[in-house]
Amino acid sequence: MEILKVTLMVIIAISSVITVLLVLLNRGKGGGLSDMFGGGMTTSLNSSGSASKNLVRLTVTVILIWVISIIAYGLMLRFETALV
Repeated sequence: MEILKVTLMVIIAISSVITVLLVLLNRGKGGGLSDMFGGGMTTSLNSSGSASKNLVRLTVTVILIWVISIIAYGLMLRFETALV
């Protein structure tokens, strides 16, 4: 059970960092952080419609992995303390 908890914590940490990076890469509507850090890179990524859609899909997928991992970890902690 301890290995599963450590694995979930690693998944949560990695997906958190990836989520932050992907959100910063997405095109901002008002020229916020996405344009401040490497605006040329975001312009080239978002120049085509399919690249922008794929970036949004990837961001949503990583966020879903993050949410599912946190829910699983929380349920594991709750039922582990209930059994003890």
